[in-house]
Formats: sequence, structure tokens, C-alpha cells
Amino acid sequence: MDYSYLFCSAKLKISSLTAAGFTLTKNKDYFLRKNILDGSFFAELHLDAEKQKLEVHVFDATTNEQYALFDMPTVNGAFVAKLREAVQNIIESIKSNCFETKNLRDKYVSYLQSHFSANPDFPWESTPDACVFRCSNNKWFALIMKIKYRQLGLKSEEEVFVVNLKADENTIPTLIDNKSIFKAYHMNKKHWITILLTAVTDFDTLCELTQNSYELVSS
Repeated sequence: MDYSYLFCSAKLKISSLTAAGFTLTKNKDYFLRKNILDGSFFAELHLDAEKQKLEVHVFDATTNEQYALFDMPTVNGAFVAKLREAVQNIIESIKSNCFETKNLRDKYVSYLQSHFSANPDFPWESTPDACVFRCSNNKWFALIMKIKYRQLGLKSEEEVFVVNLKADENTIPTLIDNKSIFKAYHMNKKHWITILLTAVTDFDTLCELTQNSYELVSS
């Protein structure tokens, strides 16, 4: 199963992988094996730092055969759920020990308030995490919200704060990297982009794109 979304939520600290139990393979990727469910199964993790990929496969410890149902997203039985929970605990431990995690939301909101003299507006009672920042013409140039990674095409139910910004339609294709900048979620993809408010996003670039959004909306 693909857990590469982790590279969009945090920055890898390669120097910490060995201490976490990973070994460097001949293929220059990192390998880790962990027993789960009291040793009746084990998980094998393959991490490719260069390609920013993390895959996990589960095996039956008695037969050493891969447990294929784990890799099928449509299979949601109680036992498979238990396996996935055990693997998710491993993923969370790796994220905590081997990745730099940072939520940029608060820092970004402070930037919006100080740089644009704009305060957050919460227009939707049903989504209290969502707020907009408006230009003097009352049109918004930034929409902050919490969504799931899968809503950006990534394989995870984990939630993340993002911001939607307006961008020049001619530059949008060159901006999108599907790592920190994506096609706009829930807005016109021809004119808007979605940016993760996580450690993988360069804050200076985020501020530059925000300034551009402000100018496009206010003009």
C-alpha cells in the first residue's frame, strides 16, 4: 500500500532513518521490517528518499506470503482494519521520529494579518476551520480550509490545512508539482491553486504566490 503522502505532510530527516531501524539497500532505498499483531504478521516498509515514495506490504509470519487484502482499498473487514491500524501506528511513529512536521497555518494567518491588514472571515458555520481573507473590494484572495489528502489525489484519509490562491492561468501548469502545490480543490482549476500548509511548503514561495493572488483579485 502506498503511504507516499507522508512526503507531502512533512520533511524527511534522512539522518534519523538508521536510528529508527531502517537499513540502506543495494538499490539505495531504505528498508524496515516490523512485527505486528503479536508477531503473527509483519510489515515491510520500502522508503525511496529520492523519489519520495513509501510503500508498505504485510505478510503472514507463518507462511511468509503477502497478505493481499491489506493492499485492496475496497476491502474493509474487521481484521483488515486491525492490520491497517497496526501499520498506521508504525507510520505515525516514523513520521514523529524521521520527519520534520510543521503546521504553517498559524504563521501564515499572522502573515496575512500583518502584510495585508486582513482579518479572517468565517462565512460557513458548518465548516468552522474554513476562513477567507478579503481585499478592499470584498472579494477573497485566500481561502484556508481543512481537507483530506485524498481530495488532492493522494492516498490518505489524514486531514491537512491548505490555502486556495488565485494564480495566472498561464503559470498554473508550471506551478503545480503535486507535492506542495496542486490543482485547486473545490474551485475553478483554471484560475486557482491549492497549497499545503505543511513543512514541505516553502514559506517564501507561499508568500509570493499570496501577493500575486491579492493583486489579481484586487485589480
